[in-house]
Amino acid sequence: MLAKRIIPCLDVKDGRVVKGVNFVNLRDAGDPVELAALYDREGADEIVFLDISASNEGRATMIEVVKQTAGEIAIPFTVGGGISQVDDMKRILRAGADKIGINTAAVLNPALISDGARRFGSQCIVVAVDAKYNELWGEWEVYTHGGRKPSGIKALDWVKEAESRGAGEILLTSMDADGTKDGFDLPLTSAVSSLVGIPVIASGGAGKTSDFYDVFTEGKADAALAATIFHYKEISVPDLKQDLKSKGVEIR
Repeated sequence: MLAKRIIPCLDVKDGRVVKGVNFVNLRDAGDPVELAALYDREGADEIVFLDISASNEGRATMIEVVKQTAGEIAIPFTVGGGISQVDDMKRILRAGADKIGINTAAVLNPALISDGARRFGSQCIVVAVDAKYNELWGEWEVYTHGGRKPSGIKALDWVKEAESRGAGEILLTSMDADGTKDGFDLPLTSAVSSLVGIPVIASGGAGKTSDFYDVFTEGKADAALAATIFHYKEISVPDLKQDLKSKGVEIR
């Protein structure tokens, strides 16, 4: 079994880290380069940057942020947001990112996954999936455009397709749990983890150390991503790792 990974997430808007609840009510959480360097020192396994505004101006900002961050950290980092073609991937990787996160663009053009995997290798391609429970269907639906648009696509169908097209990882965010601090969405995470053979990063809902234990054991996640609890110093990465180790979870 692979050791589990702890991944702080930096949602970047106009060059600053922000965080909200259920994808709204954003508040400032600091400078992305400084936060990334802090998490590197604290022993985080990876960092994820998401350019949540993803305007042309935002992407220009993100390239600069990626370059600065690459000079400050030694751990892998993934960058997503506004990446809609292979050339965008190349620019972000050249700026110093290790992996590319794609979400809306991949749903609109699934060939982007295959094209990116062929060009840069599957290990570089992280397909981010924002999923929300659909009461009518009795299962989860994929949302695009930063969680604003329902796609009409079932999340379980989409993760299978993403894997078949060459995705190296799934970054799975539960929109229902996002920012609530009530725990990860275990039914969603378990369903996806049981379905695909590639690593699943669980995201949305972390509030206490036991939530991470639950998502690794019940949710079968390979990695867990969080933002609010790390940014606002509610839990530190070293304390979290120590707690998980004491419970028998293999941590990097």
